[in-house]
Amino acid sequence: MSASLKQPQVITCKAAVAWGAGEPLVVQEVEVSPPQAEEIRIKVVCTSLCRSDITAWEIQPIFPRIFGHEASGIVESVGPGVTEFKEGDHVLTVFIGECKLCRQCRSGKSNTCEVLGLERRGVMHSDQRTRFSIKGKPVYHYCAVSSFSEYTVVHSGCAVKVSSIAPLEKICLLSCGLAAGLGAAWNVADISEGSTVVIFGLGTVGLSVAQGARLRGASRIIGVDTNSEKGQKAKAFGVTEFLNPNDFNEPIQQVIKRITDGGADYSFECIGDTGMITTALQSCCDGWGLTVTLGVPKAKPEVAAHYGLLLTGRTLKGSLFGRWKPKSDLPSLVDRYLKKEIMVDEFITHNLSFEDINQAFNLMKEGECLRCVIHMPK
Repeated sequence: MSASLKQPQVITCKAAVAWGAGEPLVVQEVEVSPPQAEEIRIKVVCTSLCRSDITAWEIQPIFPRIFGHEASGIVESVGPGVTEFKEGDHVLTVFIGECKLCRQCRSGKSNTCEVLGLERRGVMHSDQRTRFSIKGKPVYHYCAVSSFSEYTVVHSGCAVKVSSIAPLEKICLLSCGLAAGLGAAWNVADISEGSTVVIFGLGTVGLSVAQGARLRGASRIIGVDTNSEKGQKAKAFGVTEFLNPNDFNEPIQQVIKRITDGGADYSFECIGDTGMITTALQSCCDGWGLTVTLGVPKAKPEVAAHYGLLLTGRTLKGSLFGRWKPKSDLPSLVDRYLKKEIMVDEFITHNLSFEDINQAFNLMKEGECLRCVIHMPK
């Protein structure tokens, strides 16, 4: 399955293909085209399952499709015009790129690149076509990454070169969920020392917010989840108090306002439920309370909240990938991991082989894992 660096050829390899909404993935052979201009082809080493993969697999209509976006790998070949990468480089894939030239990239205020932003149609940014096929028929991409394949092609702006000493089977988590939570705490909310934080949803993203809040010196970090088993485990990531809404006879926002003397300084919605955004807003204090929403909703994307919540000084912010600029910022996060300044390994609850990828989907659907790392064949 190797290809010449000078003239990359089509590769035949195995990928986990989704043929319909909610249907088990099928591990089968696909053809992967050579990288085109400004693209690179990557041998995927490890990929972890993110909740947004599950959401898209359950509701999006584009099939057949190869999901996966939280991944690490090694550059196998480069397309014309690529100077940043060479064969053998270690990389993280990212679901939003950084062209460094558009208004958003140059602003210093945003990471929503106008050229390489979130891709929703299942094709490459450059020519709106796919690089995967089966018997000549296209297989669609997911978030312009599609890491549930032994090899994948991404735009060079959607990959980040990282230190070769960083373990690829660990740092794949930094290409999405873990980084998103840390960034929401640091870049979007800018949590202050001594503050009170409440987090709705204690999955990987919520616990990453907790870790970020702890590292910023928050005095109280209140975790909210309907799964009581998460309460004790969350303490390792910085959660100081745990609340299960089912344990109370009053709305959870009233409980939070009562025990925090008027509401938290910061609240984070990490579930993907727009109804919970209102609850998070109501859990914040008047005057300066800030709510950050990170979750991707399956249904009812509209947010409804009484104007009085905002009139009294609360703020609602959205957060995409924690406002990290991937090429500019992710290498420093990898360095912080290597210096043991941030927790990454602790989020990995399962290591599975590629053939067991459907088990990873089942574990996440049943709420029995934080991150399943899927190891591709060597």
